[in-house]
Amino acid sequence: MNASAPTPPAGEESFRTGFVAIVGRPNVGKSTLLNRLIGQKISIVSSKAQTTRHRVTGIRSDAGAQFVFVDTPGFQTQHRNALNRSMNRTVTQVLSDVDLVFLVVEAGRYGEDDRKVVEVLPEGARVVLVINKVDRLADKRMLLPFIEQMSAAYPFAEIVPLSAERGTNVDELVRAATPLLPTGAPMYDEDEITDRSERFLASEFLREKLFRLLGDELPYGMAVEIEKFETEGRLRRIHAAVIVDKPGHKGIVIGKGGERLKRIASEARVELEKLFDGKVFLEVWVKVKSGWADDERALKSLGYE
Repeated sequence: MNASAPTPPAGEESFRTGFVAIVGRPNVGKSTLLNRLIGQKISIVSSKAQTTRHRVTGIRSDAGAQFVFVDTPGFQTQHRNALNRSMNRTVTQVLSDVDLVFLVVEAGRYGEDDRKVVEVLPEGARVVLVINKVDRLADKRMLLPFIEQMSAAYPFAEIVPLSAERGTNVDELVRAATPLLPTGAPMYDEDEITDRSERFLASEFLREKLFRLLGDELPYGMAVEIEKFETEGRLRRIHAAVIVDKPGHKGIVIGKGGERLKRIASEARVELEKLFDGKVFLEVWVKVKSGWADDERALKSLGYE
């Protein structure tokens, strides 16, 4: 939640603060990187493309700088429906509003989907290339030629190889990026980590469990709608609906005897209690909304931009 912006101590005019977009093709590790930079999970993660569908803001406050990171959906090269178009609008809108861009690519892989992301970078944008998953390179000697290849693809301000999953070299990324931010007072209190609401985070964490526990049976034809979110002291009462596209999908989510839905809700509740540091009552059911992913009005009601 946004707060009154604190002022750096007198004599610290060199304090830097700014918005940083984290962009890249689907499944390169953008959300994992955001969580690592913040030091806490606020952006959901799975091996499926389209896991991140909204912009997710994470705040990192250091002694000399405050980063306001914006994790974006993976840029969709197949504009099949209104949902994909919405996610791409989010990416381009974020890019037009930030001070710095982290372009994330996978070590040893730079394909057509990555090039399409480079094509939408605003002219003159300051861009740091983040080469992720270096720990997965079978031959580490391939890293230097890959860096040389990427240096020719775009005039990057910095190039930093790292492993977001393991945390390797992430501090070096912060050190390299800090001088690229504009000078200015911090925009958020130092203990804030996101400006997203608890209601939004609840829907995202539940959607992550759907992605993880349904495997390939129903990865994309689902959304989550929080119908009620109440706070009583440290207790949160959350009523959520899983939105599916077809009647036949309802049984897949619920599972035999309701066991699958119970497990999804249970695992989401455990993570939400850690995030909110309090007790969570989570009730989940399934609703059918045919064609929701290609319905602009339905997408807007579900929080898509």
